[in-house]
Amino acid sequence: MSRERAVILARGLGTRMREPNDGTLPPDQARAAAGGAKAMMPLAVAGGAAARPFLDYGLSALADAGYTDVCLVVAPDHEAMAAYYRGPGAPRRIRLDFAVQDAPIGTANAVAAAADWTGDDPFLVINGDNYYAVRTLASLVGRPSAAAALFQADALVARSNIPAERIRAFALCEVVDGRLVRIVEKPTPEQAAALPEALVSMTCWRMPPAIHAACRRIAKSVRGEYELADAVSALIAAGERIDVVVAQDGVLDLSRRGDVAAVEQALRGVTVDP
Repeated sequence: MSRERAVILARGLGTRMREPNDGTLPPDQARAAAGGAKAMMPLAVAGGAAARPFLDYGLSALADAGYTDVCLVVAPDHEAMAAYYRGPGAPRRIRLDFAVQDAPIGTANAVAAAADWTGDDPFLVINGDNYYAVRTLASLVGRPSAAAALFQADALVARSNIPAERIRAFALCEVVDGRLVRIVEKPTPEQAAALPEALVSMTCWRMPPAIHAACRRIAKSVRGEYELADAVSALIAAGERIDVVVAQDGVLDLSRRGDVAAVEQALRGVTVDP
């Protein structure tokens, strides 16, 4: 049986989630938000069963989509998460490992932290604070070349919990003949207007092993971080083909306290069995 690997970027500081408590979250969710632990945010399950961490839903979707091995890129102080996933939350259908990103210095650095785990295999990269539909995740399984699942902006607004103003902050991707040719990270209004047909990246990539060298090669961005978009751009410049799948489903985004209720409602009734 071939192994299908996935790397989840779960180290984020959760700065926006740490916003002052406005009293809208129950105590267990407020504690998770105050600690910035977006991926471990407990969400109510239909039928009165015990709440499950948000990350459990993502792991279950990966297993449904055909992924067999998952690596969580985490902070050095990830003991609580490790205790859960090596104890009561141990997955049944996937093999789960951890890779430590020593400092929060960007998504490219986070991917590079998993280099020993991925080895020479291609692998999926997704965000730990997003929930992707099984169909979207499955669309990248087994592809012979690098690929990206990209989204139409209007579809994201219609099928996600993401308002239009937030989508404008995501990377835009220019596609020609089914291939990714350019990424514009954090586009200005002028850049967005110049790319009316561009698709939106929600960090759902099938990466080749060469991405690790690209992640180590790039310089810091103007925000002082090593950006995965810059590493992907370096791959494109080096001649790597990156096929594009236009995703037909939305993405649930758990970035802020105000997202919790909508995400919880959208996932209510979803079977969780990682």
